Amino acid sequence: MAAEASQNMILRVIEMDRVRKVKLSSRPASVEALIQILKEQLELDADFSLQYEDPDFDGKLTSLVEIEELPQKAVVHISLTQDSSSVASTETLSDVSSPERLSRWPPGSFQIPTFGFDVELTLRQGNTEFEKTGRPLKLSRDQKHDILEKLASVIFGFKAYPSDKEIAMVAEALVAKHPCLKEAGSTTGWNGWKNSIKFKMGNYRTKMRRAGCQEVTVNAGKRSQRNPENEPSHSNIKRPKRAEVNFLPNFPQGEDPSSLEHLRQVIVEEVKKTERNLPLISKMMQTTFALRRKTIVMSCPPVKQLMELWPALQMQSEVYAEFQRITNQNLPNTFYGELDRHTPRLMTLFRQKASKTGRTSDALAAIFKVHDEQESHDVYTRRTTILHALPVYLREEISGFYRTCVDDLEEPDVTDATVALLTTISENTMSPVHYHPVKTSVVLEGDVVVSLPRLDDGFLVMFGLIYALHLNYPQGLTNTFEFIQKVVLGLDEGKLSPRLQTLKNDLMI
Repeated sequence: MAAEASQNMILRVIEMDRVRKVKLSSRPASVEALIQILKEQLELDADFSLQYEDPDFDGKLTSLVEIEELPQKAVVHISLTQDSSSVASTETLSDVSSPERLSRWPPGSFQIPTFGFDVELTLRQGNTEFEKTGRPLKLSRDQKHDILEKLASVIFGFKAYPSDKEIAMVAEALVAKHPCLKEAGSTTGWNGWKNSIKFKMGNYRTKMRRAGCQEVTVNAGKRSQRNPENEPSHSNIKRPKRAEVNFLPNFPQGEDPSSLEHLRQVIVEEVKKTERNLPLISKMMQTTFALRRKTIVMSCPPVKQLMELWPALQMQSEVYAEFQRITNQNLPNTFYGELDRHTPRLMTLFRQKASKTGRTSDALAAIFKVHDEQESHDVYTRRTTILHALPVYLREEISGFYRTCVDDLEEPDVTDATVALLTTISENTMSPVHYHPVKTSVVLEGDVVVSLPRLDDGFLVMFGLIYALHLNYPQGLTNTFEFIQKVVLGLDEGKLSPRLQTLKNDLMI
């Protein structure tokens, strides 16, 4: 242990709005000693605790209790301890309810739940008999109802509107776990179950609509015998499209539009302050999440108006927090981890294409010429190259997306940009990629909404805002953004376009 303590330590310290690299000459004597060192080096006044990305559990965050648990080279997250006195003087908040859904649709096979005791006993006996005789079990009407009701409840816990493929996955898993339910007259053995589950999900949504579930209530009032003039039942359905887990949640218990609107106004005032109370903003943003989603999904106001209503979404940390509320996924950790993992193979594929002839190859060659001229090739250089080369490799149009302007000159006209990244440089140099910009700005609907030092952070904040504000992907860059969503982030790994499927297959080689 003494030999280990004498070694240098390198920490990547992640705060709310910045990431710092800290080098230590030796391992601190305790967690408290490390906290004191970080307070001094990072000039932090607030109290905080520490979590670290545990390599033994695939980088999952773990509270740092014993200093010996921390690897010599580690990623450490600062978790601020909220001062109760500062909160009491500003606003008394109700307890923040957890999101209605805490996990996404399970990858791979669907886990069939345990049914009621009587149904489980019947299925156990039926499976035993099926193994002996191959005779399927004949369920009573009540037993089949109980099975379908339980399955619908579990499915709704993942999503209100499962796809046909996902319902088929449930039916297949049901028959795999309970072979006695296999249908003799079906080619798959579960087609009938699939249809029954699909029908039951419609009934279950009606049940949840009557109970006041906002996610399905929003789609009520369609055409019926009593209302023949309303829009058709399958038109303009508001539902998740990009693996959003908490698409349109209900208000937290004890809250109503009036109380949440008051908190929204408090957020606006707090963001204006020079010394922002970041833990308070974060807690109020969590509390008002349902109100924000209702406004965004149901009213679809312009981005400029949304940013005026919710100015905290101009903060990098709150964009990431909002993305996690919607998808239950840590955006920066997953994005950078997976992008860096795929970078060596992507660089190889892009260079191979650049060595050939043609318009795409020439554009890639120009990018790598600038890349190779850089003095240092750190992780930020590689990320910038990948993000510029990816849409080129996928043969998508980037001229309206990646834009450049010179600092201190006339402000560029971006009014025509629906979604764009504006790189500000110090000198007017013709280059397909800039590695040391003055800043990178996220442009949405013709307005600069936030600026950051590096392009990779700008790209990631822009991606998070597309989810947070329920925006469409940039026209002409669908493949690039679906690659980030489905391959890098693993959100809705369903059907890919032929071009994306080819790239994914090449990555796996």
